Amino acid sequence: MALPTWDHPEPLAVDSAPVPEYGAGSLADLLPTLAAGMAVPGMTAAIPELAPADRNCVFLIDGLGWEQLRAHPDEAPFLTSLLASSRGGTGRPITAGYPATTATSLASVGTGLPPGAHGLPGYTVRDPATGELMNQLRWNPWTDPRAWQPHPTIFQLADAAGVHTAQVSSPTFQNTPLTKIALSGGTFHGRLSGEDRVDLAAGQLAAGDRSLVYTYYAEVDGKGHRFGLDSDPWRGQLMYVDRLVQRLAEQLPPRSALYVTADHGMIDIPFDEQHRIDFDEDWELRAGVALLGGEGRARHVYAVPGAQADVLTCWREVLGEQFWIASRDEAIAAGWFGPHVDDRVYDRLGDVIAAARDDVLIIASEREPKESSMVGNHGSMTPAEQLVPLLQVRS
Repeated sequence: MALPTWDHPEPLAVDSAPVPEYGAGSLADLLPTLAAGMAVPGMTAAIPELAPADRNCVFLIDGLGWEQLRAHPDEAPFLTSLLASSRGGTGRPITAGYPATTATSLASVGTGLPPGAHGLPGYTVRDPATGELMNQLRWNPWTDPRAWQPHPTIFQLADAAGVHTAQVSSPTFQNTPLTKIALSGGTFHGRLSGEDRVDLAAGQLAAGDRSLVYTYYAEVDGKGHRFGLDSDPWRGQLMYVDRLVQRLAEQLPPRSALYVTADHGMIDIPFDEQHRIDFDEDWELRAGVALLGGEGRARHVYAVPGAQADVLTCWREVLGEQFWIASRDEAIAAGWFGPHVDDRVYDRLGDVIAAARDDVLIIASEREPKESSMVGNHGSMTPAEQLVPLLQVRS
């Protein structure tokens, strides 16, 4: 009897996805490594290439991936001059974590934990207690932040160990739930302008014999989403943040290390049906789906009870040549969310998880009109999205 033959290529294998470098070279490993170098109890130097310093500053530039930085030396001459310093002078990037999105990455930075442990595994995920989608960036609908993410931050642990600890960012972020559960500990200082932020960050570094300071800039990501990576607004923001980094580097007090990194990279997606697959207009993809979470390049798909296997089969058949399509348990076993997924996090993950390999999006034009109109996108495990710099300046 002849075996049946496929009339289309096999879907991408789940284990062929380039899993983030959890435990040795991911965003979740950065602050524990720095804190270990300042003798904070319980911390491990997970990124072995980084030499200890008494005063450490992390400047996180939202959306500035490794590949985007390398492709724009004219707009970022100072940052480009630091490329060889990345990851302790190896000239290599680190990885963001999956999904490569702001809420997930900032939680990984602040807690020192991968997404499967801190529990912010996507832009939007299902809250098992309510059955609703929760936006973890905007914290909508409301849920108790400490119940959602109960682990202490590295800033809190460092502050308790006598390290001078501070965050310098936009005042609008001071009291947000994401800041409280991911970046709190020590003192928050709100400043509107980039120049004021980097000047204050330098001052906070000098305020202690051991210091851990975090500062943040958002608009590289904002302009990328709205206008794309080759737009004048995006290039202008890159030029501006390049000057900010140089300004901060020139003010470092003695015994300091400045680390410049990002929460994710970005990729522009063309506006046509081939590159933007509309869930709201595709009956095959909608069949058996109760909720669509995540974002265009990193989807959590929640099936109606009993339909999980059918949804997985359908999504693999329709999208499996362009996306890594995994069941929840397959993605966990492959390590997409880290080496372990906590019990409280398990049901936040989709029954089916779709991570883009090609230059494509799963948009939802009716339920997500704003997100569906973005030029620049991110979320998946491709190098353009996953690889982020870890540039270094030491004094």
